Amino acid sequence: MPLTTFPNSQAPTFANTYSIVARCAHTGELGVAVASAVPAVGAICPYVRSGVGAVTTQSWINPYLASDILDALEAGASAQDALDRALASDAEASLRQLGVVDSQGRSASFTGAECTHWHGSLLGFDYAIQGNMLTGAPVLEAMAKSFENRTDTTLAERLMRCLSAAQNAGGDKRGKQSAALLVHGREDYALVDLRIDEDADPVGRLRATHNIASSQLAPFVAGMPKRGGTSMFPREVMDLLLLSPPDRPQGGGSRKP
Repeated sequence: MPLTTFPNSQAPTFANTYSIVARCAHTGELGVAVASAVPAVGAICPYVRSGVGAVTTQSWINPYLASDILDALEAGASAQDALDRALASDAEASLRQLGVVDSQGRSASFTGAECTHWHGSLLGFDYAIQGNMLTGAPVLEAMAKSFENRTDTTLAERLMRCLSAAQNAGGDKRGKQSAALLVHGREDYALVDLRIDEDADPVGRLRATHNIASSQLAPFVAGMPKRGGTSMFPREVMDLLLLSPPDRPQGGGSRKP
């Protein structure tokens, strides 16, 4: 798990961020967790294609790199090959930071020389962790330790714990503003797609939202239609969602119309 760092730079940046892209070896689920001191990071950084791979694009973002990487993965390229091909066509690659994991757990990361210090990446089987404009290397190291030490729970929960570990280790040196969690399983739609777009404690709010969604939304998503299959909503799920939000497990929401 070598730590890669790069020289300082005063280049312009946009989504200065810490993130993890990862695969669950048990379920094949793919996901991204990301936090930043810019609003709505979940709208611009994380990309997942079911059964193909997960990508995060950050620093001075080029969303087409994520699309090109996922297309290359779907055509059979490895994470590293897909990343290299995409960057080869980008004249401003030195401003980019990306992380990739493919459906086999192979990972790759890239940090351009003009990203803002502190920046770096950590790679392991099933994950890539990267960040820029951070308080230091312990942010990424805390994420890696969290991911590697907890294999006994869902991918979404592991990713959520990674964000919490990163925040506790220092996070983005400018402060906090937004966070997101995106996980796909076998279907084309997301299992988990949660965003805190603007908040003083986005990771804490994302944690609270994830707890509520795990109890109230996840059972509904599990019963949604599947390719080549049928939908199934057990009676207990229907009864649960007929309750006012505060009366459901984990509470939340309001009874006011």
